[in-house]
Amino acid sequence: MLKGSCLCGGVHYEAQGPILWMARCHCTQCRKASGAEFATNGSVKADTFRVTSGAELLAEYEWTPGRARVFCRRCGSPLFKRDASHPEQVRLRLGGLDTEFEERPLAHVWVSEKPAWSEIADALRQFDQAPPRS
Repeated sequence: MLKGSCLCGGVHYEAQGPILWMARCHCTQCRKASGAEFATNGSVKADTFRVTSGAELLAEYEWTPGRARVFCRRCGSPLFKRDASHPEQVRLRLGGLDTEFEERPLAHVWVSEKPAWSEIADALRQFDQAPPRS
């Protein structure tokens, strides 16, 4: 079982693994939402995901119709994303997980939006945008 929480500890969630399609995203929105040079995200099956406490602290930012970033309104921690075009999955911000997991990133995505000062120093596949999700 994967378990995660926000920075202030007000929101807790869990999902059954495995993590599906883990990637390091360099898109401008992920960088701004995380405050980092990239965000490491991974999907889980939506029917195994649930918020176990602090649902009243959740807020959403819908940056495009049907696509929402969910965060803790108290501490601002980015927690997960929902996409109406992929309702079978929830995309977790993996930095919020409290449990260890075995899966590793498969690729760097949205490399076309990576800032010039950011260097990719591993051998993972790189995609200018996001490859099709299965």
